Amino acid sequence: MIQLNYRDAKPIYEQVKDGIRKLIVAEALLPGEKLPSVRELAAKLTINPNTISRAYRDLEAEGYLRSENGKGTFVAEEIHVTQERTEELLDSFDALVSELFFLSVSGEELIGRVTQIQVRRENHD
Repeated sequence: MIQLNYRDAKPIYEQVKDGIRKLIVAEALLPGEKLPSVRELAAKLTINPNTISRAYRDLEAEGYLRSENGKGTFVAEEIHVTQERTEELLDSFDALVSELFFLSVSGEELIGRVTQIQVRRENHD
């Protein structure tokens, strides 16, 4: 499910958030699907439950998750990611594309790859 790297400089709760986001984007976790409880996931990953709680809370604030009192935490049916998260992703995209241009990858090749991803997503839906 989620892989943690204790040697990584990135905080554990950020790694948990990234792992859950990747599972949602890859559709390994589907809209409306219930996530493990904070205690369950903490036990499975052998980390403090407060770490999971923080990751869930942040992902809910970003629009990836929703929680229901007494029922648990679920993947949001409609992902409405915050503008802040969108800007964060676009900044990362810009940095990555700049590096690829530096490495002499052509604009056409990048556009082709983006188009392939779009087609795969459309065909999957």
